[in-house]
Amino acid sequence: MVWILAAVVLVAAVTHAVQIGRLSLSTIIFIGVLIPTIMFHEVSHGVVAYWCGDDTAKRAGRLSLNPMRHLDPIGSVIVPIGLVLLGGPGFGWARPVPVTLNRLRHPRNQAILVALAGPISNAILAAGAAVGLHFLLAAHPDQAFPVVVTILSDHAIGSGAVFWLGTVIGFIGLVNLFIGAFNLLPIPPLDGSALLERFIPIQALPTYYRIRMAFIIVVLVFVFLDRGLLGSLYVHLSNWYLTLVIR
Repeated sequence: MVWILAAVVLVAAVTHAVQIGRLSLSTIIFIGVLIPTIMFHEVSHGVVAYWCGDDTAKRAGRLSLNPMRHLDPIGSVIVPIGLVLLGGPGFGWARPVPVTLNRLRHPRNQAILVALAGPISNAILAAGAAVGLHFLLAAHPDQAFPVVVTILSDHAIGSGAVFWLGTVIGFIGLVNLFIGAFNLLPIPPLDGSALLERFIPIQALPTYYRIRMAFIIVVLVFVFLDRGLLGSLYVHLSNWYLTLVIR
């Protein structure tokens, strides 16, 4: 039923976006990059937990790259696609990968590693994309301006294989950079809150973990009520990232 609702919202958002001219090729690329980025972010949590002794995610089949094992109809479809097509910031989430902290070899310390695995994986992908885009544009300097303008303005001003390859690589880097940076905010259940959790008394942790996901309401309010702040963050990250790449 929820997936049917997601499909209805998606069709409505796409229809509206087409009517107001928001559905560009660069927007489609952005969405196409955003969803697997969110999925990869979640898988990385399970992989690091497995390395640290917890096989909960592995037994649940969540170390797979099959997107259907990770997508959440609301967080992976309705929210991110709706926001992007309606002019909001790219934001969403996948089904949280299950982690049993007391299965970790050193729960208190390794819980931080598991939490930071997502942003670190995003940083690695962003860095890899930056290197790839740098060498691509160095080999084809005539494509640097159209690629950068297309990424920043959401309006394609170029054509050809090199242009579209550069645009895709650029969006891979930027989306990963943005998702990683956003998740480092110290607000539960975002990954950055793991650093604060390290200082919570052990006896209070069970209660904290029971109510942790409820704080997602705070995150959603933050996103929906202050879109300008997230948009500004994305623009600043984009300018910094692309300036670094084309040097």
